[in-house]
Order: sequence, then C-alpha cells, then structure tokens
Amino acid sequence: MDDVYIVILSLMASAIFSGMEISFLSTNRLQLELDLKKNKFSSKIIDKFFKHQSQFIGLLLLCNNVANVIYGIAIARILEPFISDILPEAISNDFIILLCQTILSTLLVLATAEFLPKIIFSINPNKSMKIFSVPAVILFYLLYPIVAVFIFISELVIKYILRVDISHEDYKLNVVDLNDYIKEYSNPDDEDEDIQQGIELFQNAIDFHNVKLRECMVPRTEIQAIDIEDSIDDVKAVFEETKHSKLLVFENNIDNIIGYIHINDVLTKVKNLRQKVRPIDFYPETYSAQELLKKLSKKHQSIAVVVDEFGGTSGIISIEDLIEEIFGEIEDEFDVEDTLEKTISPDDHIFSARLEIDYLNKNYKFNFPESDDYETLAGYIIHYHESIPEIGEEIMIGNYIFKIIKATDTKLEEVEIKNNQ
Repeated sequence: MDDVYIVILSLMASAIFSGMEISFLSTNRLQLELDLKKNKFSSKIIDKFFKHQSQFIGLLLLCNNVANVIYGIAIARILEPFISDILPEAISNDFIILLCQTILSTLLVLATAEFLPKIIFSINPNKSMKIFSVPAVILFYLLYPIVAVFIFISELVIKYILRVDISHEDYKLNVVDLNDYIKEYSNPDDEDEDIQQGIELFQNAIDFHNVKLRECMVPRTEIQAIDIEDSIDDVKAVFEETKHSKLLVFENNIDNIIGYIHINDVLTKVKNLRQKVRPIDFYPETYSAQELLKKLSKKHQSIAVVVDEFGGTSGIISIEDLIEEIFGEIEDEFDVEDTLEKTISPDDHIFSARLEIDYLNKNYKFNFPESDDYETLAGYIIHYHESIPEIGEEIMIGNYIFKIIKATDTKLEEVEIKNNQ
C-alpha cells in the first residue's frame, strides 16, 4: 500500500482512539444510566466498558500506540527523501534529517490525531461513545488477552513495587453528574418557559449547597429593630409602621441583639418587654445556607441573626430568604419593597443599588465581573471606586458609566447605568 494512504489511515485510527479516550473519561454517567433504563444497546456496551475501565483504557492506548508506530514508519519513508533534497549539503546528515523528520511528524500527529479529535469528541462525549461503541467492543474482545497481560503486569508493579493500593470501588452518581447533565442538555433558546423554569429551579437546588449566608441575608442597614428599653406603645407603633410580625430586640445598640419579639406578645397585657423576648440564634456570614435551612426547619424557627468576623451584627436571615435561593424571589416581611428597575432606553437604565450583580447580568445582559468581594450593584461600585460616591457623581467602570441618583453617607440607593460603547 502506498505510504501516503498508510499515513492517512493510521492518523485517522489514532484520532479515533484519542477521541474515544477523552469521550470515555468525559462521559456523563447520569445520561448513561438514563439510557440504560431505556434499554439502549450502545449504552449497554459503554456500561460494560466502565465495568472494565482499566482494560478499556489499556485497549485504547494499545491501539493508539500501534497506529502511531505504523504512522511513524510510513511518514519517515515519505519525509526522508523530501528533507534530503531541500537541505543544503553542508548541514545534510543523518542526525539533521532525523531531527527534521521528528519535528514535522510530531507536529502533524499532534494537530490531526491528538488536539483536534479530542476537542471534537469532547463536545458531545456520550454521543461520540455511542457512535464508536460497536467497533470498540469488537476490538475489546479481539485484543482482550493482550491487554489483560499488560494490565496484569502493570498492577503487579503498582501493587508490589510502588506499594500503591489499586482496589476499585463501584462508581456512585453524585451532584456533579447531575449538574453536568443539566448544563449539557438545557437549551437557553428554548421558548418553552415552563421547561426553562424547571431547569433553572433544578440548577438553583444544585447550587444551593455552595450558597453562604452573606449572599442572601437582609443587610444590617435595612434591619428594623427595637430597643429593650422602648415602651410597649412605642413597640406597637413600630409594628404598625413596618407591618412586620416579628422585630429584633437589642440592648444599647444593634450589635447587641438579645432576641426578637412577636406581635402577639404585645397585643396582650404586658408590662415588661424583657419578659416577652424570645431567643434567637446567631450564625457567621460564611455559614452554609443549606445547613441553616435544615436547622431552622428542625427547630421550627423562621429567623436568625448573621454576624461578621468581629461578632457585630451583619444582617438578618429568614427562612423565606433561604427558600427563594431555590425558587426565586419571594416577597416576605423583611424584604425592602423598593427594588427599582427602570429602563429609559436599551443603553440607559436606573436600578436600585441593592440588586445583585448576577441578577443584572442575567436579566439585562450586562457583563459585570462577579466576585466574592461584592454581591450587589452598590458593592460593585464601592469596590472599584474604593469609597461611597456622592449624589450626581459619575464613575466609569469598563464600558459603563454609573451615575449616583440617590445615596446617603453610608450607602448607595439608586444608580443610573449607561452603556458607553
């Protein structure tokens, strides 16, 4: 057979085996399990490969190496006369010719049989495995004795010389598989709103275990609380004004919260407010929202106080705040009603500074960078400006101009955003 055809065929074979290797390692196991439930033939084959992972990977490596050896022999016969003809006689010797052959053949095999196929096969690894599952299983049985010998020798070396434990455990599906499955099979262009809402709900539930209290609490500046020394009439007035059913109670200042009081406690005859104060739990900003939801549910509590690293009051968290991290915005008694969202033109908006950066990016197609250093629009501006801007001040960050519409000495309230592109 002509050497050119041998090179082409060996490169194709090497590309397929390299691609199958990355497909096998990237296969979504949840999707595979779902296909097995549908009794698909190709999925049964792939499942067999996963039950014999070492042997299958060994098969791919063996076949890939054989293809590369054949390629190396054939490409050398093609390149040698070509390189000999173009090299000047002064530097033309066996070493230089071999060096040129090695460089050219390596670049060719890396581009066509390594990088490119691995990129292509990794786009949809499950589908790629299904396409080549039948020829792969034929090779698997044909070459199994050879592969088994190499695997046996390798395991002996690893176990008795390197002293490494090589015991195999059955694979168990985990949250990563579920997360990958949702990302892979969700379609943001799908016009079915119910499907997209279901996918978003599923994704929120998966991401919930990474959420910290500082990401979903009502901040300190928006806490409405009463002093333990306030009169009963004053407390009733605060309940009437805020429409809350519960109020935090502090002694001397907001950093010394001693509990909370329910509106029912002041509707009855009561002389001493301190007698009606109910205990409340405290949690750090970095505490897991998922764990707190479990604790509040178990203790039949609905609110807790969030404290910073110095023990000062950082915010308040309600069970509704935790649930809405999964189900989306739920208006509860501790939420601030005014979260302004006003569109003046496609490139000009006015927003409440409390809106979160990821919410603005998602709903208004901004490209603001997200960071652990801030959560809200106010935090983003203060992070880059390094101070609280004054009303009317304009700040240029990236391609956007931020104009402060409303602010106090301690916080930003409303911001106008203009696209400067």
